Amino acid sequence: MGRTSDARERLLQAALDLIWTHSFSSVGVEQICEQAGVRKGSFYHFFPSKTDLALATYNDHWSSIQPQFDAIFSPLVRPLDRIDRWCEALYRHQKDLFDRLGCVCGCPYVNVGTELGTQDARIRNLIQQIFDRAQCYLESAVRDLGLAGIQTEEDIRATAQAIHSCELGLVVRAKVANDPEILRELIPAVHRLLGLSASRAQADIRSPDLDAPTRSQPPGKRAVNNP
Repeated sequence: MGRTSDARERLLQAALDLIWTHSFSSVGVEQICEQAGVRKGSFYHFFPSKTDLALATYNDHWSSIQPQFDAIFSPLVRPLDRIDRWCEALYRHQKDLFDRLGCVCGCPYVNVGTELGTQDARIRNLIQQIFDRAQCYLESAVRDLGLAGIQTEEDIRATAQAIHSCELGLVVRAKVANDPEILRELIPAVHRLLGLSASRAQADIRSPDLDAPTRSQPPGKRAVNNP
């Protein structure tokens, strides 16, 4: 029985690495095939176009990192710890990339979304769906915090959206400045959005004895990154 080809998976991996660290328009099919070690004919066997490859890549990427979101946002973890660990995982991942590549790569979804959002509805809609999925995790943590003033579903949704927008904005700032340390601002900024003082954040809504998040990996290695 012949060996099963992993050409499709290698194309997905190469596309994620190249498009994330460069841009969608600057990376060609030939370059993706070369990095994947796959012939161009095989590319078109799996994907009608580079856009179809990008869509498959982002769907695959989300599926691979979702279990880590499930772990970070587990209901067994206290609500503020979930949010803080998410913030810390994002910082660690971008810092790891910076140390390895010498640049802040930013969010793979934001990078392509801002580049193609006005040009390709399929790309735009998929990235919005991924953002919505990520925001659902934040909504669950905000809901479980049970903070006064953030009680209705509308308030919870708006607060989670503000946190997500804050995170995306800081990631863009970090990329523009090429400085991952900007992401150190995320936890205090989120606490302010939640109306928490420094002393409140250290109170019993936290559990500092819990383990720190798993250390992030380079692009394509399925670490928690940014949506």
